[in-house]
This record gives sequence, structure tokens and C-alpha cells, in this order.
Amino acid sequence: MKIYTRTGDTGQTGLFGGQRVEKDSLRVQAYGAIDELNATLGWALTQIDDDLARAALTRIQNELLVAGADLATPLPDEGDSAPANFAVIPRISAASTSRLEEEIDRFEAELAPLANFILPGGSPGGAALHIARAVCRRAERHLVTLVRSERVNGEVLRYINRLSDHLFDLARLVNQRAGVSEQTWSRDTC
Repeated sequence: MKIYTRTGDTGQTGLFGGQRVEKDSLRVQAYGAIDELNATLGWALTQIDDDLARAALTRIQNELLVAGADLATPLPDEGDSAPANFAVIPRISAASTSRLEEEIDRFEAELAPLANFILPGGSPGGAALHIARAVCRRAERHLVTLVRSERVNGEVLRYINRLSDHLFDLARLVNQRAGVSEQTWSRDTC
């Protein structure tokens, strides 16, 4: 199978199930932002040696592929029956969001409580995770826009919201384990 199909040469792409939409549709922007986040996490993994962080990020990358498939498969309208192939599409579940929350709680048990805002940065891995957190927040903004206009699995939005918190704490943990202090924000420098 060739990587190019020429079916997108007019600015449209296909959703799972065959529906054609514009490449700048809200849905495509939302799952495109999820893809961008996943690529950012792939880069972050090249900067991190910590086994706990690497395992969590690899699992999250797999979950983000599920989130993208979830968003690329529109939910049927209220009262409509689902297409025959609808059942085979994986969906983000509350269990995935709960797992993020459990990890956040474990990270925070190891971290000192925050007393000030911190500046993104630190070790190469920590800085990469702060970039990923910002990309995650952008993906969340795209999702919020999509949710206002189309039916989507609401768990995707909850998952992405929790993921940005997870990435923030994981950046702090990676920095701490690398022995790099966090730089706190000082209004005196403004």
C-alpha cells in the first residue's frame, strides 16, 4: 500500500466510516492536535531516561492513538443506529482518565507542594514535557470548540484535560529525579 492516495488533493479527508470532510474542519483540527501532541511526546521520550516516565509516556502515546480514532469516528446522531463497523472503534474510557489521576497522585506524593508558579524548563526531559503540556492545552482548546458543535465522546475531553495536569507533574518529577531545581516565577523581574 502506498503512503499517498491523492484523495486529499482537493483539501478533504475521510473519516472512519467513509464520510468526507474538509481538512480544516473542527473535527480534523481536534484530532490533528492530538496527533501533534503524540509526536511531541515521542520527541520528549528521546530526552528522558527515567523508566517510570518512559512507561507512562509510551502508554499515553497508545491512548492518544485511541483518542484520535475516537475523534475520527463521529458518534451517530441521537436516535440513529450506529454503522456496522462502529463497534470495532476503540474509545477513550473513564478507566484511562482514572489511571492518569492515580499517576498524578503518585507523582505529587513524591514532589514538594507548589508554593509559587514555576517557569517551564529544567532538564531536557522536563523542558520537553512542559512543551508537551502546552501542546496538550492547545489540543484541549480545539476539543472544546468541537464539543460545542458536534457530538463527541466526552471522555476524550476529560482525558486530555487530565493529561495536561499529568504532564505538568511528570515534568516536575523528571526534573527532580534529574537533580534539576525548578525556577520559580518572580514578579520582580518584570
